[in-house]
Formats: sequence, C-alpha cells, structure tokens
Amino acid sequence: MSLVDTAIWWQVYPLGALNAPIREPEEGVHHRLRALDPWLDYVVELGCSGLLLGPIFASTSHGYDTLDHYRIDPRLGDEADFDHFVDGCRARGLSIMLDGVFNHVGAQHPWVAENSPLLKRIDGQLAGWEGHGDLVELDHRNPAVADEVTAIMLHWLRRGIAGWRLDVAYAVPSAFWAEVTDRVRAEFPEAIFLGEVIHGDYAALARNGHLDSITAYELWKAGWSSIADKNFFELAHALRRHAEFSAAHVLNTFSGNHDVDRIASLAGMEGAAVAAAALFMLPGMPSVYYGDEQAFTGTRHTGYHADDAVRPPLPPRPSDLFPTGAWLHAVYQHLIGMRRRHPWLSRARIEVAENTNTTITWRCTARAADIAAAPFVDVTLTLDPAGVTLVFSDGERWSWAP
Repeated sequence: MSLVDTAIWWQVYPLGALNAPIREPEEGVHHRLRALDPWLDYVVELGCSGLLLGPIFASTSHGYDTLDHYRIDPRLGDEADFDHFVDGCRARGLSIMLDGVFNHVGAQHPWVAENSPLLKRIDGQLAGWEGHGDLVELDHRNPAVADEVTAIMLHWLRRGIAGWRLDVAYAVPSAFWAEVTDRVRAEFPEAIFLGEVIHGDYAALARNGHLDSITAYELWKAGWSSIADKNFFELAHALRRHAEFSAAHVLNTFSGNHDVDRIASLAGMEGAAVAAAALFMLPGMPSVYYGDEQAFTGTRHTGYHADDAVRPPLPPRPSDLFPTGAWLHAVYQHLIGMRRRHPWLSRARIEVAENTNTTITWRCTARAADIAAAPFVDVTLTLDPAGVTLVFSDGERWSWAP
C-alpha cells in the first residue's frame, strides 16, 4: 500500500509559520527550523502522519523564487537543522514531503546571471512565469533540465524525505514529469509525487505525468462555497466529478492551503467543522493546512502583501494557542482517528443518495474486490442547523452539532 493510501499531511508554510522576514534582507543563518520541534508531537496527537512543507530552499523572498535547490534557506537554518528535523520526524513516524519549485527559478538565481541554456526564452528574451519578471521559467525541452531536477530530487530523498509536491505542475509538460519521476523511482520506488493542478482533466494529467496525486481544487471550491451559499447541489455535482477522477488516482483533498482563504473565513466556524467531515470522509489523500484545525481565520488580498494573512506565524508552542479553537481541534482529532481506522476510504467509491440546498447524504464504499461485504460509511451533512452524522458498516457512529 502506497503512502498516498495512508498519509494524512499537516501542511506548513515554514517562512510564515516561523515568522521569517519575507521581504527584508536578513544577514547570517537563523535556526528557525528548530522551532518546529514542539509542533511535531502536536502533529502526532492530531493524528496526522506526515508534514508537507512549503519552500525551505534558499530564495529571495517568499520561497518560490529559488536561488539554490541544494541549500536550506538561511532564514530557516542550515544542513544540521534539516537533519535534526528529519531525525525528529523519523523518531515519531512522520513522513516528510518537500515543495519542489521546478517550473521556474528566482531572477537572482546564478543561472540567470550566467545566461544559462537551462532557461526558457521567447523571442530571445528570458521568459517570466505568468508575467512575473522576478520568476524565470526553465526550458523543459532541454534534456539538461531533466538531469538537474532529477539530481535535486534524489539528493533530498537520500536525505530522508518521502516525496515531492510539484509546484505549478500544470505549467510543466507532462512528458517532463514522466521522465523525471521514472528516473527517480529507479532508486526510490516508493517516492510519491503530488502535482499542483488547478483546472483540467486531473486523471489524464496524473496518468501522463506518472504522478501519484493531483490537488483536488474542484472539490475544494465546491466544498466551501456549498456551505457558504447553502447550496449542496454544487457539492453533489463535484462529488460525481471527484468519483470519476478518483477511479484511477488518489487526489490530494484539502479545505485550505497557503494559496487560498482560510476555511473558517470562507464558510464560518461551524461550516469549517462541516467541511472537515467532508475532507476526511471522501476518497483522497487529505492535508490539513496549519491552523485550520484551530479555526484560524484570514483572507488573501491584492498587492505585495496579498498572502500574509493566510501564512501567519505559529506561537512558540502548541500550549500558547488561543483556547477558542480547541473545540474544532477536537473535531479534527475525532475525524482523523476515524479516517485512520478506515484506510480503505482513500480509494472508496462515492454515491450521492440525496441532497437539498442544506442537506446532503452520500455513501463511500470500499473498492476491494476480495472483501465479501465491502465496508462503507454513510455521511450526512446539514446546514441550518449545522451538523454531521457518520454511520459505518462496522457499527461505528459519530455525530456532531455545535
């Protein structure tokens, strides 16, 4: 059974969570990565089995403008800090997935100064990704780029990570991903690859790129807006689409990440609990964005500081969290516990039984052909008043209401 079948990730944006300066230069090495130490036990107690880290490599500002894929960002620490982090995760049975930015590099990357043939050009000019002059695209048609990316991936897998989130995977040719992942799996057959994709045929992108998982943005959108707009017909439609996509691949399901508004801001506090039930009672590889389980709020804005509100610093220790989010943390713990007791949910079939604007019921059934009576769970979500009811075929039941 692959890690995509069992993993539940706690996603962290380290530069924000550890209060590193994003826009102002900082001299020297600052060992902030070690500030995650007290949070590792918190992750285990929450029930998650791995950490999905945002960018940790040397960069100019927000982490997605990489300067050196082989060096830990000095705002976070150094090689010893990374090894310490890996040892801490390994001691607790936590897997690590790193964020690989392989579509572009920062404009101050040495390759730009060298006018490297690894960079993409349009009409003789360096190509900026989606109009961003500070992000220079790589030329994925150049075989040397595949060599470089393969070497980077292998380097960090040898250092103890379990896989890669592939930033803006939709902007990179699928043939490139297929070549690189095949080469990496020759040494690390269990490594997993999660592609960031917003729109499109998720199943085809995963198949053609030899990727293990794709970000399920369609399901995310339907989840929060169905709750916010009190229109579960949208979610019912998305569940049918999710069933099609999930027939062959395990998608990465989420109700929040570093690029979107907080679920508690989008759907309200009670709606965040309803969204959590959907997250863990549907097929996929779930990830929890740090703080969502504590009812953190925050919305993105425009301009230079657009992402700050959804990438806030963590307090020094879990015990320093405000107690106002404890109730939602307990809901997450219970749901994650049930998910881990029923791992067949990662590849389950979905059938929507009924829905109205404010009520929806679906059944998830195990796909295992060798199980005479395949286990299932009936999931009912309600709004006005908010509530969740889960009934498993083995007799386990759980309900929640504010």
